[in-house]
Amino acid sequence: MAGNILQLSAQSKERKIEEVTIQGKFLNLPVKKVSENVTVITRDQIQNTPAKSVEEVLAQFTGFDIRRRGGNGVQADISLRGSSFEQVLILVNGIRMSDSQTGHNSMSLPFDLASVERIEVIKGPSARSFGQNAYAGVVNIITKASDEENILVSGSGGDFGTYALGLGANFGSKKISNFIQVNTASSEGYRYNTDYKISNIYYQNEIALQNGKLKFQAGIQEKKFGANGFYASPSATDQYEETQASIVSLGLNQNFNTIKLNSNIYWRRGQDMYEYIRNKPEIYRNMHIGNNIGAELNGTYHSGLGITGLGVELRKEFLASNNLGHRERFITQVFMEHHFSFIQNKLNISPGISWANYAEEGNFFYPGLDVGFDLTENHKFYGNIAKVNRIPTFTDLYYVSKTEAGNPGLKPEHAVAAELGYRYQINNFVGKVSGFLRNSDNSIDWVKQNVNDIWRAENIGEIDTKGIEVELSQHFESFVKSYSVGYTFLESKNSQPQNLMSRYVMENLKHQFVAKLENRFFKNLTNQLIYRYNERVTTGSYQTLDEKLSYDFRNLNLYILINNITNTEYTETFGIPMPKRWFHVGFTYKIGL
Repeated sequence: MAGNILQLSAQSKERKIEEVTIQGKFLNLPVKKVSENVTVITRDQIQNTPAKSVEEVLAQFTGFDIRRRGGNGVQADISLRGSSFEQVLILVNGIRMSDSQTGHNSMSLPFDLASVERIEVIKGPSARSFGQNAYAGVVNIITKASDEENILVSGSGGDFGTYALGLGANFGSKKISNFIQVNTASSEGYRYNTDYKISNIYYQNEIALQNGKLKFQAGIQEKKFGANGFYASPSATDQYEETQASIVSLGLNQNFNTIKLNSNIYWRRGQDMYEYIRNKPEIYRNMHIGNNIGAELNGTYHSGLGITGLGVELRKEFLASNNLGHRERFITQVFMEHHFSFIQNKLNISPGISWANYAEEGNFFYPGLDVGFDLTENHKFYGNIAKVNRIPTFTDLYYVSKTEAGNPGLKPEHAVAAELGYRYQINNFVGKVSGFLRNSDNSIDWVKQNVNDIWRAENIGEIDTKGIEVELSQHFESFVKSYSVGYTFLESKNSQPQNLMSRYVMENLKHQFVAKLENRFFKNLTNQLIYRYNERVTTGSYQTLDEKLSYDFRNLNLYILINNITNTEYTETFGIPMPKRWFHVGFTYKIGL
């Protein structure tokens, strides 16, 4: 696993949280010793959930604000605890997926949800060691090559002429494992000009070495979709977009007694073609091609004084755009952290600091501190405090259209973030409660004073964000397989009110409640219900209910999935109507080789 990720590997029962080991950027610790707000979404949870994409899975966990445009993974942005999209870092197997133009990736991933082994989330200031974009948190999406030899065939169909087909295969040996997946999905759309076609191909390889691993991944996704109302305004009904996202990375993990080294080299490419009027590029057309090339080396050293971690990352970002011009940026980041243990390992203190240099913007320092205290085996208190920073994206600085204008004079935004939390774990029950705050300065948002004005990127001053979060979950070996509930309260205040309309930052969720119930019938039949209540600051509240009924027979899984059972009318961003009730039926079939 890459050195800059959480790595969680369970033993035979991955539901038992106490058996999980967590490897952060530097430190390898049991979950009960981690002084961070960590959420792990397992493969079992993903397979049984009524979701068609990664962002739909994340929407089922409190703290996440998923702003989708359309359904089934067409396009979505992620914020966390009132952050902007650019303030959440998305990783794939530890490799950053941030787009060089926008600073986020619109959840453009080169594989299908069926390929995901687990999803790891770090919330709050403890994510500081991951550098730029880890302002509010980190999401690491893990795929895994298996030494099993099998073929997985999948298919689904649903309302609005929707279908999906997939083919995956694991092959190799104990020493060399391989995974390849090919997928295609299409729909006529749930309203005018919301059709889409999505294609993926992904390959992953892992070679076992003496005291180490060599890992390779490569994948590409292509999307073509009608973008009715996605950007300019709700009246822009004929917009159209084609995107590509690809990644290639090579990693090496090697252990030398008291020293552990993890290294990666990677290339991430993104392409975006936008037309204001579909099939009429002469009216208005944008084309952006961005490339990120990077290398990183992380190491840990165990001594009598504790565990010392040191890491360095070099990254070059390139952008070629008919709108933003030709842009490039070189980033150097250095990370250092030390883990102390006292009072028979009950008290754990981890101070750390990060330094980043941007060729034009200068130097930035991010100090931070994580503290955890184990009152007993089952009770843990933790706290984090850190300084975080984000420089403006190329879009923030230079984008120009009929409805938007970037600002080359933008200053970097920064914040001091803190969190206090309590975690209780016993058997298959987990309870968490935390309070958090983030005081941001020079906050960047797209704003306007009047409805008819264009959106402009501006430093809108100080934003004080605070909130509480409560999560409960439990697993059973009975009719009730599991349940979970989560609630987040969030309050953000701009200390310099300017009577501005906010496009992103000040449009966050205020109240969020998520509840899940999973039942098992007759050993082979599983049903999961997910209820979501979201109340946004300005656009009111809505409720949704999703369901997935699954039947397992040997190597065959059949399912019925219903999104938005109650046929709720709601929007998540830009006033774009989301799909109402949407039926899907599908299957997966595993063939042993």
